[in-house]
Amino acid sequence: MELVAIARNPVPSGAIVGAYEGYDGNPMRFARWEPTRGQARGTVSVFTGRSEFIEKYFEVVADLRRRGFAVTVMDWRGQGGSYRPLHNQRKGWVRSFAEYDKDLACFMEQVVQPQCPAPYYALAHSMGGHILLRVASQPGCPFERITVLAPMLRFHDSKVGTSQRLARIYAALGTICGFGRAYVRGGSDDPADPVVFEGNPLTSDEARFARNRALIEAAPQLLLGAPTIGWLNAAYRSMDMLNDPAYAERIRVPLMIGIAGRDVIVDPRATEAFANRVKLCTTVMLPLARHEILQEADDIRGRFWAAFDAYFGVEPVA
Repeated sequence: MELVAIARNPVPSGAIVGAYEGYDGNPMRFARWEPTRGQARGTVSVFTGRSEFIEKYFEVVADLRRRGFAVTVMDWRGQGGSYRPLHNQRKGWVRSFAEYDKDLACFMEQVVQPQCPAPYYALAHSMGGHILLRVASQPGCPFERITVLAPMLRFHDSKVGTSQRLARIYAALGTICGFGRAYVRGGSDDPADPVVFEGNPLTSDEARFARNRALIEAAPQLLLGAPTIGWLNAAYRSMDMLNDPAYAERIRVPLMIGIAGRDVIVDPRATEAFANRVKLCTTVMLPLARHEILQEADDIRGRFWAAFDAYFGVEPVA
């Protein structure tokens, strides 16, 4: 297990890279770092979105280490440098999002709790945020606080391309009929990430967009194609669970939820409605942000980090 570095995205110093055993014994890639400033004030585990990988978060790792945190990042099953269950390595697929829950529990038990300083916190994006919201309601949640950014609670209508109801039916019937491991209609091995900066839905920062494109070109083995029908069905089933009005009321872990006002990947209105139902929730609205808040322009990232520092009682970092 190794990390990929490019000139614009070097590996943060002191990285410890390895693999832990997922719930079914298969290898899942992780990396961890000690803080670069003072005694560790705890550990922040970073959880990525669908199709993402550890290397994309090197800048975030550095941001957190400067704030005095130890940091861990892992690749979800089916993507990045972790085990991929299908013969076609570009196809991301799970039967149920409960598989991600169990892998996360293994990660905490094998890597974070025995090797990293407490207390434990989570910072998660999109699909990672969705999974952390699942974990937040479970007995014995290992995190004292959870921050989720643009969590995948409802796909944006413009992303679906048809009605949400029809998309749900399509995914459910396709899975029942044995097509769960096939790409969704129109999908292929080609990565879903946009190739050109103009009009992209992810970030308004051209330099970070170019850095991530260069990373993708340097490490094609980390890429993922379009969603499979089975993954889409599992996603809809899990979103239905989280969007049940009674679900948010069961969450007792303090949350901070970042909402990207210009998000066209997930629906920011669904995120705001969810946040309003959680008793212990701090909401950070970033009106000019596109989907990838942590990959955004400095002024948007600065607003998020200022809210993060206030929430965690961290002195501002220059």
